[in-house]
Amino acid sequence: MARSHFTLAALAASAVPDLVVSGARSYSRDGAGEFDAALLDERDGRVCIVRVPLSQSAESEQSADLVALRALTAGIRSRLPFDVPQYLGQAPVGGTRAVVYDFLPGEHVAVEEIPPGDGLAGSIGHAIAAIHRLPTSFVGEAGLPVLSAADSLASTTSLIESAAATGLLPAALRDRWRDATADHSLWQFQPTVINGALTADSFLVDGDSVTAVIGWSALRVGDPARDLHWLLAMNSEATDGALTAYASARQVATDRQFTQRAMLYAELEVARWLLHGREVRDQHIVDDAVSMLDGLVDRVHSNAVNPLANATGPIMAIGDVEAMLDRTPGDRPDGYGRSGGMKPVAEDQSERSSSSS
Repeated sequence: MARSHFTLAALAASAVPDLVVSGARSYSRDGAGEFDAALLDERDGRVCIVRVPLSQSAESEQSADLVALRALTAGIRSRLPFDVPQYLGQAPVGGTRAVVYDFLPGEHVAVEEIPPGDGLAGSIGHAIAAIHRLPTSFVGEAGLPVLSAADSLASTTSLIESAAATGLLPAALRDRWRDATADHSLWQFQPTVINGALTADSFLVDGDSVTAVIGWSALRVGDPARDLHWLLAMNSEATDGALTAYASARQVATDRQFTQRAMLYAELEVARWLLHGREVRDQHIVDDAVSMLDGLVDRVHSNAVNPLANATGPIMAIGDVEAMLDRTPGDRPDGYGRSGGMKPVAEDQSERSSSSS
């Protein structure tokens, strides 16, 4: 049975010293089901949110998020042009814990609703660039993963081989992905700080401006292309606006190798979904992933797509992959983390599980 907002308010009051709650209401965005959550009005006019995880995966994610938020010190946050949730306190409850954060205002915008041009798309590009410009040292000091380009290649190769070992990965995709990992020119990049799990749902916006970024459970040093692959699902003009703003802010070129790696990561999300289904022994998820893999093969063949390796012709439009990913079952994020469906992208899931508070 879901905890009432009154129960959650009482937990928050025990978690945060001097918290005076003047009002409480249940909070659920898009039917999220991995957390019991409530918004709490404080007497001084501020609003906070309290969440209690309902599964082991949600608890692990929340723990990783707390490590990341603590790593994002005031000095680091001052370098970002947007807000990040602030951890306020926690209290034990039923074998897990209730965690309280400040609640950040803003609206979510679906990826297909991001308008063309350099308005909101440009603000998103600038926001991602700001993350990637952060000094990498604080990540390692916080005990979070620091991955080299070689590490990124190794974990990608491992993911492909794990998917192939299921016997359910079509040979055309297996060979396409292996060719990408064999092209070492694709893997010559400078790692940066990355959020590691960005999607359109990660951004809170006000008009054409990003006001906050939420969901930091996969914070690490890694391949910056991971944070950008979802951008290619926007309409082409919005994608151009975001990538132009990103490149300008970072003073780097989003070259073909960068885009190819982003495309590869997007396609590999289907492989992750397959492996997730096998791990939790959910045949519905496995069947869904197999269907998506078959659809991906069809798109590869019908669009005469060349391999993802270097010196090739046009690659498949990422929107086709993202459209399939949108079919994955599970609840959407509730605004302060992800829930259900596929978990956030991480270089190595085992590294994420070791990041706990």
